[in-house]
Amino acid sequence: MSFPWIYAALAFGFSFFSVAIAVNGNNLAMPPAAPAVVGICALTGMFLLWRDISSKLKGDQRTWGSLLGQYAAVKAVGLLGRRQRRKLDLDTVKVKEAQEETLLKRLRKNADTCYGRQYNFSSIKDSEAFRALHPITTYEHYRELIQRIAAGEQKVIIAERPLILAMTSGTSGPSAMLLSTKATNAEFFLQGVAVCLDVMREAFPETDSLQRTAKLFYTPTFRQSEAGIPIGPNSSTPASSRHMLNLYTTPAPAFEVPSEKDTLYLHLLFALKDPTVGTLESNFASTVFYAFAALQERWQELVEDVHSGTISSSLSLEPKVRTSLEALMKADPQRAAQLQSHFQGGFSGIAKRLWPHLHLVLAVDSGSNQIYGEMLRDHYCKGVPFYSPFYAATEGLIGVNLWPQESKRRYLLCPRSMFCEFLPESSLEEETPRTLLMEQVKQGESYELVITNASGLYRRGQMLSLRGEKVSEALFLGALKKAVAQWPGAQLVDYSCAESGILGDSMGGSDPHYQVFVELKGVRNLTEEQRHKLDVCLQQDSAVYRSFRIKGSIGPMRVQLVADGAFRELRKRMMEHSLTSPNTFKMQRVLRRKEFVDFLLGKTVS
Repeated sequence: MSFPWIYAALAFGFSFFSVAIAVNGNNLAMPPAAPAVVGICALTGMFLLWRDISSKLKGDQRTWGSLLGQYAAVKAVGLLGRRQRRKLDLDTVKVKEAQEETLLKRLRKNADTCYGRQYNFSSIKDSEAFRALHPITTYEHYRELIQRIAAGEQKVIIAERPLILAMTSGTSGPSAMLLSTKATNAEFFLQGVAVCLDVMREAFPETDSLQRTAKLFYTPTFRQSEAGIPIGPNSSTPASSRHMLNLYTTPAPAFEVPSEKDTLYLHLLFALKDPTVGTLESNFASTVFYAFAALQERWQELVEDVHSGTISSSLSLEPKVRTSLEALMKADPQRAAQLQSHFQGGFSGIAKRLWPHLHLVLAVDSGSNQIYGEMLRDHYCKGVPFYSPFYAATEGLIGVNLWPQESKRRYLLCPRSMFCEFLPESSLEEETPRTLLMEQVKQGESYELVITNASGLYRRGQMLSLRGEKVSEALFLGALKKAVAQWPGAQLVDYSCAESGILGDSMGGSDPHYQVFVELKGVRNLTEEQRHKLDVCLQQDSAVYRSFRIKGSIGPMRVQLVADGAFRELRKRMMEHSLTSPNTFKMQRVLRRKEFVDFLLGKTVS
């Protein structure tokens, strides 16, 4: 193999160091020995660089130019990540100081806005004064203010113009429009991405390679506000990652395809062509899970494309895009035969068989994505480590996972990302509860998080509440998994629930209750005794829920078994009803729109 870029660099080095240097108009010749010494140093440096790059596992058909670009990017982000990690470690030691500085910096920045003047930000000298002057709020407090920004008014809540009006995914209530700025994006990268990449390479050293990543993401649809501000999801997109697309298996023309289904096919096709894929990456484990489900459905079509070096005619592609993509295809009967053999062997552990050098699945697999992560580890991705890097929302970065190899996900709150306050569970029913600060919380206690982000917004956590009792998503999922374990042959695929009040009188009965929809593998019917086990498990895990059940304030839980694929169809409907993109979609565990509940009722089989 030849290395023309090395030869060119060496030639440049010798010619550069042989010229005279002009300083203040005088030509100063270098000492006779200097060019030779510098040339030897350059040679040595280039050799060490070449040896380091050559020693790393590389993807197929990579040019040395692209390898050098990836190598430089990885090294640069690595240095930045180590620097940010040290900062984070220092901030955890002086968390009160870091939180106060973060809050006051934002208050000063936005003091001259309409909102800042209303709440007299310029007079606030510490967090105690801030909490005394400003109430705990919900999104409704900001809805009209954000509409004014969308219409073009400046300095309403924040001093700068937002880059986009970001739509939330709707998992904690109706989809809302929030502000995303250059500053919040920079904070997310520095405090989140850079730190997590450093953690990842420390925990999984095999990822420090020059292999390509199969990254599953899509080009979202944006619309414009009256003032021309883009409205849409706030997440990593092909456009925002355009300088890094050469690191991924999917070529750039694929991101011009508007259909998620067709783009996913192209993701799979180009990933299958490369047996040296090192990482599977997406924002959420649900996206990875649905990709493998699509692979299981369409593998024969994909294998045929790999064999013939063409792209299926079933994809609706613009002629120009199809031509660009097919120019990158090459008939590969040998790889197609390998793939066919793997698929015919079944889909348990298929990821590691398709890509023997696969080191990691990089995706959030906690919260509403927990069940998808579990299904991937148990089936498609057996034997492949997972790293769930962030705890984040449209509002910004909340925490980073510094313990990637622990099965129970934990996230360290980032003291300089958001100003955090904590409501003890015991105070949630108080009209004006007193919050605690980061340095005041106690290990083992449960709190509801209140955050102040770079745009000055606050958010309460998602909870189910029928008669004043509070049931967290994690607690409910735990009870559901315990119940499913008692249903012989059943495997949980997906679930959502709703408070009965959303259906009015259509479900009958006067007592409020939880309506639970589950999609299962391995069973076609549930007995009344099996359904009752979920209610029993929730009572065992939640003393407050049990007390309301005993008093009769809440009626028995009603469990509906829905048809195979019902939640995949629901996902599609949910995205059609909002501007949520596949990059940011999270299944709503608490359904708040009647049409979604009606849809699942229509899919009920037992």
